Amino acid sequence: MAVQEPLNDGFSGQAPKVIEDFDPPQKPKRNKYALACSFLASMTSILLGYDIGVMSGAIIFIKPQFGISEVQVEILVGILNLYSLLGSAAAGRTSDWIGRRLTIVFASTIFFAGALLMGFATNYAFLMVGRFVAGIGVGYALMIAPVYTAEVSPASSRGFLTSFPEVFINFGILLGYCSNYGFSKLPAHLGWRFMLGIGAIPSVFLALGVLAMPESPRWLVMQGRLGDAKHVLDKTSDSLEESRLRLADIKEAAGIPEDCNDEIVTVSKKHHGEGVWRDLLIRPTRPVLHILITAIGIHFFQQASGIDAVVLYSPRIFSKAGITSHDQQILASMAVGLVKTVFILVATFFLDKIGRRKLLLSSVAGMIASLVLLGTALTIIDQHPDHKIKWAIVWSILMVLAYVAFFSIGMGPITWVYSSEIFPLRLRAQGCSMGVATNRVVSGVVSMTFISLYNGITIGGAFFLYAGIATVAFVFFFTLMPETRGRTLENMEQLFGTFFDWRTRLRELEKDQALKSQTELQPQPRLENQH
Repeated sequence: MAVQEPLNDGFSGQAPKVIEDFDPPQKPKRNKYALACSFLASMTSILLGYDIGVMSGAIIFIKPQFGISEVQVEILVGILNLYSLLGSAAAGRTSDWIGRRLTIVFASTIFFAGALLMGFATNYAFLMVGRFVAGIGVGYALMIAPVYTAEVSPASSRGFLTSFPEVFINFGILLGYCSNYGFSKLPAHLGWRFMLGIGAIPSVFLALGVLAMPESPRWLVMQGRLGDAKHVLDKTSDSLEESRLRLADIKEAAGIPEDCNDEIVTVSKKHHGEGVWRDLLIRPTRPVLHILITAIGIHFFQQASGIDAVVLYSPRIFSKAGITSHDQQILASMAVGLVKTVFILVATFFLDKIGRRKLLLSSVAGMIASLVLLGTALTIIDQHPDHKIKWAIVWSILMVLAYVAFFSIGMGPITWVYSSEIFPLRLRAQGCSMGVATNRVVSGVVSMTFISLYNGITIGGAFFLYAGIATVAFVFFFTLMPETRGRTLENMEQLFGTFFDWRTRLRELEKDQALKSQTELQPQPRLENQH
């Protein structure tokens, strides 16, 4: 809306001047402090990524040295995911007890010990002990990094910042593949030890770096430390006004009166972690039940669609496609890690522009097509007498790369972003730990059965199966998942509770918001100085 202001000099002859009521809104600049905090916290995800990437190559040399069977290979590769269940299950309670920041330090310390144990393993049993310890650390890291990042981030860039854990998982995978190639030149009995043991080094720097981070403002409020929470919110919000609104929302969620301005208050046990499992599993409200189904579902389908089979067993897949040289298999695997890393970086810049829902559905559609075409190419190669068809080999490699690219632009990062932002404050830590537990169980099942699966139904048949699961995932996401972009964490619960009818609820909320904005905003004309 504009106002025409007549000129009062009476003889200038100039046309009436148009003055706008409002200056155009400016997009807030990226908060550098929140960016640095999210960056440091999310780097713990490198630990999982490195283990996934490095084990795919290390197992090539471990298998002949220890003389283990194919079943033992499957168990060794995939068991870390099941071990991480213990870490993710304990991480929710631990992070509510000692804080998000110290839980990240604890995760790095445990993984440090696990990496050293694996590097010095003298037999299969010793190696499994190292996998157990490292798995506990990975479970802690997987749960706490996205929770901390979501709680620190302002709403305008929460999708971008909360996608960092997946970015660093991919970066860790790439580092693992590079480690495989570099240490594969050493004698076979030493190369794999360096591959596994070198993972202890980044965990030390991660633990030290995290000590420089502030604590999560939401955890501080749950402890009654309102003064400290306000200080952190002032530094991690786009404006002081947003900081005030965020603090008010968190206080309301924690059961603290809005007019309470004390530096330190007492928070009731109800908002301090008591009764969380009852409210999640025994007597959940309709919104909480909808949130729980959605969070567990997205974690389930992320892994059930076969990503760990591709990443952990990429040398075997390329071998089945007709690449016989170990060096060429590892180089092709490095290409997989590079593509995953590049496309996850692309995805981070679109999460807050396009939105979670559109990006996720586009990603899954691309994954389905890639898996079908990969299964077709591998089936053709498998049926050929000498198992070598050049165009099919090239096609298989391209489809593996396409699959990880489509996964990385949506399914990969959005799983962590979405599940970490939809739970109410007091249920967030334990709710996210349930999502991570589901993720790790399914990942463990996929990685511990892939060899047996393709031996039973052929390598092509295995990927057709994953394509079918991805198709079910598309239907699940389309029907049950509302868009969350731009909403504060405290208001997220309003979107859920209607299950398949969430679109109607979203329209009602948008209508209410529009009416509220019209009531509150009474624009006044801004007149230019006549002198």
